[in-house]
Amino acid sequence: MKSRAKAVRSRKAPTAGTPSAVDVTGRTVRVDAQRNLDALLEAAKAVFDASGVDAGVREIAKRAGVGIATVYRHFPQRSDLVAAVYRREVDACVEAAATLAKEHEPREALVRWIHRYMSFIASKRGLVAAYRAGVPAFEALPAYFRKNLEPALQALLDAAAAAGRIRHDVEPYELLWAIANLSTPPSGVGPQYSRRMVGLLIDGLRYGAGQGAPASKASRRERG
Repeated sequence: MKSRAKAVRSRKAPTAGTPSAVDVTGRTVRVDAQRNLDALLEAAKAVFDASGVDAGVREIAKRAGVGIATVYRHFPQRSDLVAAVYRREVDACVEAAATLAKEHEPREALVRWIHRYMSFIASKRGLVAAYRAGVPAFEALPAYFRKNLEPALQALLDAAAAAGRIRHDVEPYELLWAIANLSTPPSGVGPQYSRRMVGLLIDGLRYGAGQGAPASKASRRERG
């Protein structure tokens, strides 16, 4: 009986290999596998930032210190890896919004988040073309983008507007796309162009600040 009880306890006892997380394919992964997954996603982000989303899987595996088989075990299709990195970066932007709101006054938090979002957009070279290619793994990304980033930005906008630091009628979706467009400069123009254009956009948010809340969204749509 004692040996049986000991065996039961040993099966329940947590170890370094105890499942502790779920990977992007929905499977539970062990601690060491989770470390590999985190390293893989971080390596993929760095490679995509440097070379675009068309970068080779072999380069990503080498940077992560894992084998090609490990990459394909977590991400059967290359597009699955691209989508996972994208979602991870969206989540990081959402977390940054909450952190910045706690650490800075409202307008400064908004400005810093816009710069963080610019970095996210600038690093996703080739993703727009991938969207348009009709790859199944990318179909849900636009909805994921809006569902997560719009509320995060809305909270920052509301706080800055309530503090009288920006105008009240800024829509998060419109601002996200405006920044995204300005963060992709014309060919032959360096990143300083995007920083200057977004800087002008940020300055424009102050026009009409402190003049009170605007009409409801429904009323604005009726007038428009």
